Amino acid sequence: MQTTRQQILEHLQRHGRATVKELKELLDLTPTGIRQHLTVLERDGLVLAREERGRVGRPTLVYTLTEKADSLFPRSYDELATALLEEIRASEGSERLYQLLHRVAQRMAESFRERVQGKSLAQRVEETAAILREQGCLVDWEQRDGEFFLHEFTCPFSKVAKQDSSVCTLHLDLVRLLTSADTRLVRCVLRGEQACTYRIRPLADEGTP
Repeated sequence: MQTTRQQILEHLQRHGRATVKELKELLDLTPTGIRQHLTVLERDGLVLAREERGRVGRPTLVYTLTEKADSLFPRSYDELATALLEEIRASEGSERLYQLLHRVAQRMAESFRERVQGKSLAQRVEETAAILREQGCLVDWEQRDGEFFLHEFTCPFSKVAKQDSSVCTLHLDLVRLLTSADTRLVRCVLRGEQACTYRIRPLADEGTP
């Protein structure tokens, strides 16, 4: 990103808000130059402008960061998640770790329960794929010979999974709970394969769709 725009974003991150006048003093640019940079940042969805009315005079435009801009700054979520998994395993054992991951999957699935409830297996698989896409995953699914295959080409926990593959059970459980079906992980990105593929079969008391 252009250095001046990065400075604007960093100033907003530090102070929460700024006006053109404040940014002009910070960067030693003309108001027109500042507005040109802010226009680009607004266009890219990184800053938001709102009018703020003082006691006298015309309203002033105040600029703040959007959630999209906040994601540009470093986060250590992967390192934190890995450390938490290691600590739980060390203090309570692997069995307890898997129990906790299963409970997390149950909590996640519960928030989507109404979207899959009362639907056929094919519809549940389709809705599960849509839910995973909403979480930022690249997902396709298909039906072959009475079975369904859900292909997840991007892993939301890739860095964590490389350090501790136990986290893979979270998504396996999530797919199993959302589809209410016999679900198995038959291909895995961690094994060098193109996708994590879940084979989904109807339970004994349910026909295929």
